[in-house]
Amino acid sequence: MGVTDPAGPVMDRDEVDRALARLGQEHEAIETSLLALQDHAGRRLLEGADLAGVTEERWQAAEDRITLLWTYFDAYTAALRSAREIRARRRWSSREDLAELTGLLRGESVTVTGSAVGRLSESFTLPALVDRMNELYATSLDVIVAADAVWSALPARIDLLAAELKRTRGLAHSVGVRPGEHPAGDDLERITRTLTRLREDVVADPLAFWVPAKGSSAPGGGRPDTTVYDREARALEDVRREIDAVLTVRQDAEARLIRLRDVLSRADRTLAEARTARGEVLAKIAATEVPVVSGPPTALQEQLAAAAEYRRQAQWHRLSPLLESLERKAEDELLRARESLTAVTAPLAVRAELRGRLDAYKAKTARHGLAEDPLLVERYDAARRMLWSAPCDLRVAEQAVLRYQRAAAEALGGASAPQDREGDQS
Repeated sequence: MGVTDPAGPVMDRDEVDRALARLGQEHEAIETSLLALQDHAGRRLLEGADLAGVTEERWQAAEDRITLLWTYFDAYTAALRSAREIRARRRWSSREDLAELTGLLRGESVTVTGSAVGRLSESFTLPALVDRMNELYATSLDVIVAADAVWSALPARIDLLAAELKRTRGLAHSVGVRPGEHPAGDDLERITRTLTRLREDVVADPLAFWVPAKGSSAPGGGRPDTTVYDREARALEDVRREIDAVLTVRQDAEARLIRLRDVLSRADRTLAEARTARGEVLAKIAATEVPVVSGPPTALQEQLAAAAEYRRQAQWHRLSPLLESLERKAEDELLRARESLTAVTAPLAVRAELRGRLDAYKAKTARHGLAEDPLLVERYDAARRMLWSAPCDLRVAEQAVLRYQRAAAEALGGASAPQDREGDQS
C-alpha cells in the first residue's frame, strides 16, 4: 500500500477531522457486517456441505470474493490507521501533514497487491474502496442468503412429505396396494424415489432451486423453487384419496356385496317372471310378436363370485374397482329385466284394457236400462268371447269392442259414434 500526491486543494483541519470521523464510522459498519457474514449460519453450512452444480461454482466464487473482501478491509484499515497517526502527530496539523492527509483521504492512496485475477495490484481512493467492498459484500451475501433460504424451506417440507408418504405406504400395504400389482403402489414408489433424489439435490445444490425476484436488489431477493415438491405433494394426495377409497371398501365390502346379490337376485326373478309371462302370452294371445327373454347374467354372477373371493383374501385394491363396476352393471341388469317384463306383458296389458273398456260400457248401458237390448247383447257377447278365449286375436277383439261401443253410444243417444280406441269411455 502506498500514498500518492494529493490532487486538488489541501484539506483543512476541520475537513480532515470530519472525513476521518466518517471513515471511522464506515470502518466500524463494514467490520460489523464482515463479522456477521463470517458468523452467518448459511455460510457455515456452505463451508461444511458437499456441494455440487451451480451452488459449488457460485460458492467458490463467493469464497474468493470474501477473501478479497478481507484483503480490501485490511488495506482500508491500514490506510485509516495511517491517516489517524498523521493527524495525531500534532494538535494543530502542519501544512505538510494536511497535504499528506489530503493525499490519503482523497487520492488513490490505497494500493492492494495481487487483489484481482490478471492484475499485479489495484489502486483505490478510500470512497472507491468502500464502494468496492459493499459490492463484494452484497454479491457474497446474496449467495449465502439464497442457499440458506432454500435449506431452511425445502428439506423440512420434503421431510414432512416423506413422513406422510411413509404413513400412506403403510396404509397401502395394509390394503394390498403394492408396486407391480396396483397403479397406486407404482405411484408411491415413484414419489419415494423422486423425494429422495429431490432432497439430495436440494442439500447438494440449493441454488439450483432458487428463483431470483425480478427487479429486486436486496440480498437473497427471491424464493425457493417448489415446483417438483408441489407436484409430488399433489400426486401423494391423489394416491391418499385412492387408498382412502380402498379403506372404505374394506369397511363396507360385505354390505355392498349383500346389496349386489339382492339386486342381481331381483333381476333374475324379474327375468324368470318375464319368461313365464312370455309363455302365457304365446298361449293366450294370437297374431302378435312377443320379444325373446334372455337368460340370467352368468357373467355378472361370476364377477360377483370373484368379488367375494377378493374380500375373503383381503385383496381390497382389486375389490374396489370391481365393486364399482358391478354396482353399475347390476342396476343396468335390473332395469333391463324390468323393461323385458314390460315388453313381454304388453299384449296382456292391451287385452286387460279392452276387457275393462267392454265391461265399463256394459255397466253404463245397464244403468240406463239397456242391458237387454238385443243388438247390445249380441255385440257384447261377440266381443267377450274373443277377449276371454285363447288364443285371443287382439286386433279382431279390438274391432269387436269398438262395434259394441258404437252400438252403445247410439242406444244412449250419443252425439257421435267413436271411431277408435280413444272413443267415449265414460
